[in-house]
Amino acid sequence: MEPPALRKAGSKQEEGFGVPPRRVADPGVVPNLRRSNSSLCKVRRSQNLFGNSEKQENLSSWIPENIKKKECVYFVESAKLSDAGRVVCECGYMRQQHLEEATRPHASQGKDWDPKKHVQEMPTDAFGDIVFTGLGQRVGKYVRLSQDTPPGVIYHLMTRYWGLDVPSLLISVTGGAKDFNMKPRLKSVFRRGLVKVAQTTGAWIITGGSHTGVMKQVGEAVRDFTLSSSHHEGEVVTIGVATWGTVHNREDLIHPSGGFPAEYVVDEEGQGHLTCLDSNHSHFILVDDGTHGRYGVEIPLRTRLERFISEQTTERGGVAIKIPIVCVVLEGGPGTLHTIYNAITNGTPCVVVAGSGRVADVLAQAAGLPMSEVTISRTQRSLSVFCQEMFETLPESRVVEWTKKIQDIVRRRQLLTIFREGKDGQQDVDVAILQALLKASRSHDHVGHENWDHQLKLAVAWDRVDIARSEIFTDERQRKASELHPVMVAALISNKPEFVKLFLENGVRLQEFVTWDTLLHLYRNLDPCCLFHSKLQQVLAEEPGRPAPTPPTPPAPCLQMHHVAQVLRELLGDFTQPLYPRPRTGDRPRLLLPVPNVKLHVQGVRLRSLYKRSPGHVAFTMDPVRDLLIWAVVQNRRELAEIIWAQSQDCIAAALACSKILKELSKEEEDTDSSEEMLALADEYEHRAIGVFTECYRKDEDRAQKLLTRVSEAWGKTTCLQLALEAKDMKFVSHGGVQAFLTKVWWGQLCVDNRLWRVILCMLAFPLLYTGLISFRERRLRAGRGLLRVRAFFNAPVVIFHLNILSYFAFLCVFAYVLMVDFQPTPSWCECLIYLWLFSLVCEELRQLFSDPDEFGLMKMALLYFSDFWNKLDVGAILLFIAGLTCRLIPGLLYPGRIILSLDFIMFCLRLMHIFTISKTLGPKIIIVKRMMKDVFFFLFLLAVWVVSFGVAKQAILIHNERRVDWIFRGVVYQSYLTIFGQMPAFIDGVNFSLDQCSPNGTDPYKPKCPESDAVRQEPAFPEWLTVILLCLYLLFTNILLLNLLIAMFNYTFQQVQEHTDQIWKFQRHDLIEEYQGRPPAPPPFIVLSHLHLFIKRVVLKIPARRRKQLKNKLEKNEEAALLSWEIYLKESYLQNQQYQQKQRPEQKIQDIGNKISTVVDLLEMESLKRSGSTGQRLASLEEQVAQMSRALHWVIKALRDGGFGSEEGIPAPAPQKASEGQDLELDGRQEEEDVGDSHHVNARHLLYPDSHVTRFPVPNEKVPWETEFPIYQPPFYTDDRKDKGFVDPAGSAREPPSGISYNAVDGPTDRRSFHGVYAVQDGLPLNPMGRTGLRGRGALGCFGPNHTLQPVITRWRRNQDGAICRKSIKKMLEVLVVKHPLSEHWALPGGSRDPGEMLPRKLKQVLRREFWSSFQNLLTQGTEVYKGYVDDPRNTDNAWIETVAISIHFPDQSDMDLKRLNSHLHACDPGMSVRWQVVDKRIPLYANHKTILRKVAALYGAFY
Repeated sequence: MEPPALRKAGSKQEEGFGVPPRRVADPGVVPNLRRSNSSLCKVRRSQNLFGNSEKQENLSSWIPENIKKKECVYFVESAKLSDAGRVVCECGYMRQQHLEEATRPHASQGKDWDPKKHVQEMPTDAFGDIVFTGLGQRVGKYVRLSQDTPPGVIYHLMTRYWGLDVPSLLISVTGGAKDFNMKPRLKSVFRRGLVKVAQTTGAWIITGGSHTGVMKQVGEAVRDFTLSSSHHEGEVVTIGVATWGTVHNREDLIHPSGGFPAEYVVDEEGQGHLTCLDSNHSHFILVDDGTHGRYGVEIPLRTRLERFISEQTTERGGVAIKIPIVCVVLEGGPGTLHTIYNAITNGTPCVVVAGSGRVADVLAQAAGLPMSEVTISRTQRSLSVFCQEMFETLPESRVVEWTKKIQDIVRRRQLLTIFREGKDGQQDVDVAILQALLKASRSHDHVGHENWDHQLKLAVAWDRVDIARSEIFTDERQRKASELHPVMVAALISNKPEFVKLFLENGVRLQEFVTWDTLLHLYRNLDPCCLFHSKLQQVLAEEPGRPAPTPPTPPAPCLQMHHVAQVLRELLGDFTQPLYPRPRTGDRPRLLLPVPNVKLHVQGVRLRSLYKRSPGHVAFTMDPVRDLLIWAVVQNRRELAEIIWAQSQDCIAAALACSKILKELSKEEEDTDSSEEMLALADEYEHRAIGVFTECYRKDEDRAQKLLTRVSEAWGKTTCLQLALEAKDMKFVSHGGVQAFLTKVWWGQLCVDNRLWRVILCMLAFPLLYTGLISFRERRLRAGRGLLRVRAFFNAPVVIFHLNILSYFAFLCVFAYVLMVDFQPTPSWCECLIYLWLFSLVCEELRQLFSDPDEFGLMKMALLYFSDFWNKLDVGAILLFIAGLTCRLIPGLLYPGRIILSLDFIMFCLRLMHIFTISKTLGPKIIIVKRMMKDVFFFLFLLAVWVVSFGVAKQAILIHNERRVDWIFRGVVYQSYLTIFGQMPAFIDGVNFSLDQCSPNGTDPYKPKCPESDAVRQEPAFPEWLTVILLCLYLLFTNILLLNLLIAMFNYTFQQVQEHTDQIWKFQRHDLIEEYQGRPPAPPPFIVLSHLHLFIKRVVLKIPARRRKQLKNKLEKNEEAALLSWEIYLKESYLQNQQYQQKQRPEQKIQDIGNKISTVVDLLEMESLKRSGSTGQRLASLEEQVAQMSRALHWVIKALRDGGFGSEEGIPAPAPQKASEGQDLELDGRQEEEDVGDSHHVNARHLLYPDSHVTRFPVPNEKVPWETEFPIYQPPFYTDDRKDKGFVDPAGSAREPPSGISYNAVDGPTDRRSFHGVYAVQDGLPLNPMGRTGLRGRGALGCFGPNHTLQPVITRWRRNQDGAICRKSIKKMLEVLVVKHPLSEHWALPGGSRDPGEMLPRKLKQVLRREFWSSFQNLLTQGTEVYKGYVDDPRNTDNAWIETVAISIHFPDQSDMDLKRLNSHLHACDPGMSVRWQVVDKRIPLYANHKTILRKVAALYGAFY
């Protein structure tokens, strides 16, 4: 339920309308003001678990308590009748449409109808869902509310109960309320651009909501987008703010408990003067003031709502910004011009679509003129052309008002953007809208970096990298790479790869960007939907010693990098070392990098804190790019990971590690689509590793093979080859370069081109090694003749393998001989040899189990050992042998022992399959057999169903109560199984029935029990026809169906495996090579000697094991750096080749050709538009020249007739020549100088007088001088009622001006002399020497005539930490003392008005201690006068104005005692007032007239400005 405080806040906001914006909404009070997209998705997902009825119930209870409508409670008959000729009330409603109490006798009987008294608020009765009948099933939201509803409540309704995401942009579309025609191309461009900007930036579009005019155009644009887009692209939020009393068929929307949904009928034919709602809007806010048929009621509330939303903060893309607002103008009339004027006055940028008609075209034409030509006559001509019907009835005063407003709008060109189709490459409205916002942002008073940073945050929030490239990242400004770090974090978190790529192109170095705090922040902001996030949460929950959170408060984030390392090690495998070790107490690893001075809020965290550095900390990683790559990969962010991988050093290892991580995550991912995406991405990274390795292998085979075995410290001290094996990247392992390396390892120090028969021959007769029969790779072995050749030969894995084969065959032969021939009660010498042989095999298995050169630990080695199937088979065979040996040594169990050993012999024979996997011929076949074994097991399950079902049925039909279990098994399973192979049951059909072949009672253990038979006739009694049918069906399904199914399965498996058999064989070949590469050279049983030597070496002498350099090699730092640099170079070559191949693809070529054709067509269309526009402008210029010449000739003729020379005042000036191309003279946000001809005071003519509701009489530029006639000039008289009446002149009035005042003289304590000489006095009131202002009286000033002020400009040189003066553009930089009031957005100089008889201004006294006042007066007397004269101030009137004296007080020396005393006596007496030294720059947020003074001071000292 909405708290009452919220409505209070909204009321305060309304009271502050017109003052500088203040934040009134607290995120703690109004939910959803700072909610990220991911959290919104999560909340909505959880809300979807509940029914819609619960949502409706919450809405139905909240809205009546917080949203009100307005009803007329007093019926007063109006003189006007309704359209149907019926009597209506002054509110516009008929009598029967009022409440009963409104028609009863009232206390106000006889009084005039007053909406403030006779219209009351009461709970609204129209809200809920709206469905437009006959127009599809699209459901919108609507609410009827009072015009006094606080905007905070409406915003809370939209974000909380309507579930709208907080926008990153607010687009207010205004214009013509009636239907108008647009050029088809312009209409298409407008619709496409408007929807594009809303869809890409997540904007809200706010319109009038009716089915007419510009609102209809917006609705149709949204409709076209909805029909052409998929559901993944999201919905465009279009909010219609309309007047309840002007909505046709609004009675269909009235549902006191809420309409879910309310059906609305669009009836344009019967709407009369009312309007229908537009069916293409998604949300409707219907503003009610208790009246009927009155338009424009919604405008004040819409203005307040838009302003409130623009003051909120949104977090889009990880960047916290105030929601920007832009006004888009299409066509329009007087109301539209007033709306544009208010928007420009409030600092809202406007985009005017030229060519749409009426006001839009008038403004577009005026924007292309210099200010001196925006005159009343020019406005009249424009109105006569573009607004002919309206111009005929427009009085002169309205023309003057229009001219004044147009001048004020055009004057602030940085807020006005004219969109002309085809002009200067403008083709899309979305680009024009975003450019307008950036142009307005550049015009704001910020110091350089803050302004540029704000623009960049806007572009990131909108996710428009094209705007960032064209508008922000220009060559005009040199920026530091560190300035991009905060937005880089935001782009990463929000998954915007294009921005990450842009930042990298503009100098961001990942080695400097990735810090400990940055990485930790990134992991704490993982996508909550990703699997890695849930795994981290699980690790945190299982962490021992973690305090349990208390229920009221959520637990503080305690995620650390060692938690991340724990999850990563689970994914990469235990063979890797932790990537982020657990930090020791008091030691927080960091990178020692420079500090970027930035301020940016990302998801509630000040990113500036992420970049603070402290000395004395150690670096936490060797490769920051790796850390960022892992962060992107674990979230399955393909494009982001691709960009980061391109920056990596150890790119092959990185690609293989990413493949491993993704494959492991895909196994646990429940979402099928995400799992498939992960597998596809893993396969892509495997291909990248293959591509880079191929480039390396082509250049240098030896260096490429070094990359395979190089120990990568960045990836947990593992190697590329090990990562590929653990990830089961068969394509990579089967690469020719990897296989060549494995073959090289397999042959040891022998040449790989040695014939196998030579090797076997030398194995049997090793003296042949000295004959040169075997060739070696190393030169010293080729030249040597000693034991080195013998040792190198017998240490080669290929030799060890073949020796073990011969030994194993000998073992099997002896074993078979013992089992079949020589198995005696007392073991023979052959049997003892078997025992010794087996003992050597056991020792070898133990060596493999406990061998730990990489120091993984016993548990890890045990897990690795038993993860191999063949090791399990070895252990099973050994254990079975031990069991058989135990039985064999017990005399009574000799035969069972022989049986067990016989079965064990089978297991030892199966071990041969593993040995022959090294064979290129047999290896792939063995793989196929292994895969077919799985098919057999699945087939046996299906077969068992038929065998058992047929066996049980046959047994039950033929035999009665067979109790012998063995014969039951024979009858049910054994005979049924043999039937498949053609052995038919004996008694199935009674043909071969004989009682001699069976046992009648089942007592004979060697005969089956007789089937059911007739004892008298000795014939079978069972139904033979049934058993025969069952047999036929059984054979049909088993022999034909199931066996053929098995054949088909085998065939499919064979074809499937055959394609990848070579890869699988090459992959599995590594295990055997690695096994024999580390195996002792002596074969069993002689291997026992090697084991004894190893035992003495490791256990007795405690000599540590050496790592095998051939499979794992740690390089020196210099060698490793050179190798990685070479790899990076070839990686760039690989990426360039990939890009080239991508461009050469036929599909890409066709797409490129299509894009080029489209570009050419667009250029041709733009050129034609430019030519037509240029021709039109030239014709207009020619017409104007002819008109000027005609007037000049007329004057000459008249002068000649009069016989004199005439007056020079009447001579018309020649019209200025337009540019040939008709380019706009729009000024960007950096322009500060006024146009030529706009030399009159501007601020003093603002229509709305500050801090009041008084509106000035509009005074265009040409009517400012008093000498210019202005007959209709009737300004209002206004004098503010000030509290300090003792120091101000009497108020007076227009008819009775104050008396007793001496102007142009010193009047008592008040000096009424002007710095500009004697001013005129008319009707007892002085006249402003600068001309008309549109307001009489003294306004908010204290005196009639000049009000003198003093502006002390206190400056010093800006210095760095060394005390040297800072410079910019060669010039020295100044600092100025400025103050700021709590209710103001701008800083100001510490000057202003003075009390009578005082020398120091009041504002200066507020920031200086009293004891320093006299000293400062001395400084003023010694200062330099830089300006004396009129000040263009918004408070000036026709009869009162401000004049000032600016005195510069400069401290050139930082050790100046007066400067030190000044700093020590600075003190703001008001707690809300601020005082500081500000760097002098044209972008500082200072009042405009103070900037003019500051510019003069900077010029005085030759300083930078």
